[in-house]
Amino acid sequence: MRCTGKAEFLEQPASRKVQSVLFMCAQNAVRSPMAEAMAKHFFGRSVYVQSAGARRGEVDAFALAVLDEIGIDAHKHKPKSIEDLEEWEGLNFDLIVSLSPEAHHKALDLTRTVAAEVEYWPTVDPTAVQGSRDRVLDAYREVRDGLMRRIKARLTV
Repeated sequence: MRCTGKAEFLEQPASRKVQSVLFMCAQNAVRSPMAEAMAKHFFGRSVYVQSAGARRGEVDAFALAVLDEIGIDAHKHKPKSIEDLEEWEGLNFDLIVSLSPEAHHKALDLTRTVAAEVEYWPTVDPTAVQGSRDRVLDAYREVRDGLMRRIKARLTV
């Protein structure tokens, strides 16, 4: 191959379709269960989806409420840690999406023993927002809508 002095770009192979995805956040209470519920709603059985936290938290009523607003029922969600998930079914995922710094560190640790691609989608923790109920719900809606856009863009082939 002869060098012409011009930048040459090799065509990147199309990214393969994700068949299984794990969403992770700090406590599996807000961000990752929202992502799991939306991905399952949009992609059904075409993509295997789970969520877990770096540690196990408590169900968050605001997260459930903003999902209800768009017709997604996540009321059966039970928060679980990554250790819980590993114990119950193993960690066989094509893609691990971390949504918080703590979860991202945990996801990177997992790649020492698990062959999975890891993506970090920094996502604000809406539980930190204070003020009126409407203000808090707006923060949760922003997280929901941002995750929805990213999920549709990333998992649609």
